[in-house]
Amino acid sequence: MGEPPDIRRKRLLFRSWHRGTKETDLLLGSFAEAHLGALSEAQLDRYEALLEEHDALLFDWITGRTPPPPERDSDVLRLLMAFRFRARPA
Repeated sequence: MGEPPDIRRKRLLFRSWHRGTKETDLLLGSFAEAHLGALSEAQLDRYEALLEEHDALLFDWITGRTPPPPERDSDVLRLLMAFRFRARPA
């Protein structure tokens, strides 16, 4: 894309928090806050590809309701599946 890494991370963080369903917003937004800074460029590519999926599919994969297709099963998805949401202090 040619986008500076810090700008890309900010864009991905925004997209993670603004998905369309509150459940997926909370899961992806919290995950992005916790992990985007440590992801490599290749991992950011895989995370960005996950963000292209529908919320219902992502939610089912993350919660283990359905297995992800082989083309989406990656280190980033496994990291996301292992992530545990914790509510922010008020």
